[in-house]
Amino acid sequence: MELLGFSASQVHPLASLAAAGSFLGGNAAALFVWADFSTEEVTAAPDAWRENVRQLAGASILDLHLADATNAAHPSYFDTTNAYDMVIFRKLTFETSRAIAEAEPPEATPANAPRTSGDATTARARRYPPGFLPALAKIDTQPVTFFVFDTLLVTVRNGPSRTVDQVRQRLLELCQAPRPQASPARGNGQTLLHGVRPPNRPEDLMLRLLNAMVDRYLELRAPLTRQLDRWQRALLNSRRSFSSWEGLLDARIQLRKLEHLSEEQRDALQEFRDSLLENRYSSDQHGTPVDTTGRDEVLLVRINDVMEHIQRVLAHARRLEDSIESAVQIHFSAVAHRTNRTMRMLTLITALFMPLTLITGIFGMNFERMPWLQAPEGFWWSISLMGAVVVVLGALWAVARQLEH
Repeated sequence: MELLGFSASQVHPLASLAAAGSFLGGNAAALFVWADFSTEEVTAAPDAWRENVRQLAGASILDLHLADATNAAHPSYFDTTNAYDMVIFRKLTFETSRAIAEAEPPEATPANAPRTSGDATTARARRYPPGFLPALAKIDTQPVTFFVFDTLLVTVRNGPSRTVDQVRQRLLELCQAPRPQASPARGNGQTLLHGVRPPNRPEDLMLRLLNAMVDRYLELRAPLTRQLDRWQRALLNSRRSFSSWEGLLDARIQLRKLEHLSEEQRDALQEFRDSLLENRYSSDQHGTPVDTTGRDEVLLVRINDVMEHIQRVLAHARRLEDSIESAVQIHFSAVAHRTNRTMRMLTLITALFMPLTLITGIFGMNFERMPWLQAPEGFWWSISLMGAVVVVLGALWAVARQLEH
């Protein structure tokens, strides 16, 4: 469990849920609290955990939403209640993110380089062409659930998350760093404060986390493009027969999986965006309607930015899938072309020797009287006739080839 309190200009690490309650209740500048939990912490005592959240947020999480938050196979999803919004987003696992970050560029991994025994992908990579980086085989995801209250953001994640840890560390380092004196802005008389602006709403922090998670998907584009280039080279290599069809099928399955993940993420954020547009007005603690249009404009910009990143991942996955299909079609076209060339050569040889076979068959007949049969030069006359037939047929073939071009 990790707790952070957000005020107007600072981020405050909190030691316990009681400290978080005191922060929200006794700090006039307090905006909201971010409570980050692992799935094990929730499933160990779900009733106690839900009661602690209720004391902080003033509302309880529904049973079905709690079951969804602890379901490791749940797809990206959005739902809303009168008290909170729930967003489930499937992110890359910690192992996948680390593998992508540690992946070597193709120049650093020659095709004939021996694999080390500690390579986790060695067994699976044996099915792929030499020098092939099976980045697609490493794609794996896990859900992160966001419960967005007015003054509380609750995240529930299954296992470690490098993205969440980095965002938390960046907020602590940049928001709590000593700031120099404000400097005048150019031309407008305002002041520019150095450092990062802390989020002022739970939705703002959630979108920052989602943006960092989507950036991990964007990092997949470079290794996937390199992988596709190697597939194409292997498929179009005329000196080596391509036999890694199982690996190619796995690659297409993983690309389809990435495409479905992106579509689910886009749909979930689209529903969250529609919900935000439908609830332009909120009420303060006295029940007075408050116009939140200005604040929502910033959130809409962030949502559109995240959705645009997801759309780029989706478009890239579709392009790669189309490229693999095109490479397979080109491969079979090249194989058919090589087969046609071979058959054409065999046809030429057959066409040249078929008249010779006819001539030898004629002279092999068991007749007593035949031309050249008793002549001393009969053998050489027959050989000359066969050679002339071959020369004439070869000349006709050459002329036909010239007319084709």
